[in-house]
Amino acid sequence: MTTTERTHELSIDGTRLLLDGQPYYFQGLSFFNALYNPAFNADAAARNAWLAKFGANGINALRVWCQWDFAPPRNFVDTAPEHTMYTPDGAVREDAFERLRALILAADTRRMVIEVTLFSHEKQPNLPDEVLERAARAMARRLAPYRNVIVQIWNEDSTAVLRLVEAVKAEDPARLVTNSPGFAGNLGDDAQNRALDLLTPHTARGGDEPFWELAPRQIASLLERYRKPVIDDEPARTGIIEFGGIPGGTRPERHIAQIQAVRALGAYHTYHHDMFQRGYGYAATPPSGVPDPDFSPFHRQVFDYLGDHPTW
Repeated sequence: MTTTERTHELSIDGTRLLLDGQPYYFQGLSFFNALYNPAFNADAAARNAWLAKFGANGINALRVWCQWDFAPPRNFVDTAPEHTMYTPDGAVREDAFERLRALILAADTRRMVIEVTLFSHEKQPNLPDEVLERAARAMARRLAPYRNVIVQIWNEDSTAVLRLVEAVKAEDPARLVTNSPGFAGNLGDDAQNRALDLLTPHTARGGDEPFWELAPRQIASLLERYRKPVIDDEPARTGIIEFGGIPGGTRPERHIAQIQAVRALGAYHTYHHDMFQRGYGYAATPPSGVPDPDFSPFHRQVFDYLGDHPTW
């Protein structure tokens, strides 16, 4: 690590996140395709312009995925067979990691945090357990200089999760490690939740009870039981039903109500959306493939709230 690559440091104090020892009011944004989006990665100027726009709309954390090489029916924007961080034997691909490194450093200049999701249940079949461990260890070593990073083991899976947490910690004991244990409403088992530094569940979306009331109670239960930071990491969203959308549709006021309730607990949130769930040319996908705060009136209303409430 060179002196120019020393980053701000994220840490934990009880249920709170700190950056360089000061309270950090994590307001995340789902940008799963960030490492593979042509518009975002066109050059440093393009990347910085998007990061500036996110920041102006209250976002200070991005959730990005290493695996974006899914097969149909998951024809998400920017998916392709080569869009993965790993070779089949678990080595780290240099081009993908260089884009991640550039993003981490560019975000750091704006005091932004990057949540790096190593593996995704959407990739089926995924790598064998021993290859997952090899990849996790390699990523932990590569990411060691960058302290504005949270490592999330899985999106919506718990395969070999304790083994993979141990692998990351063996390479970088101080790294903050979390996991998304399963689909919406899966809050994780006790062994997993005790092993993690912070919790990042995907809270309830459907059912008879309003999600904006049920999800905060789920977050409250985790805070009370485990006394560590909790991020409502993939909350309910507008979107396509087969990929987690809400039957009957939804309104931005409901999502803002959920964010408000989660914040009132002292927990954190990631704004989730539908701007990645189809390819280019679909009505829900911005032409850039980037989650643009100005893309639709629905999203604009939520981003207005986030931009007006950067702390709580």
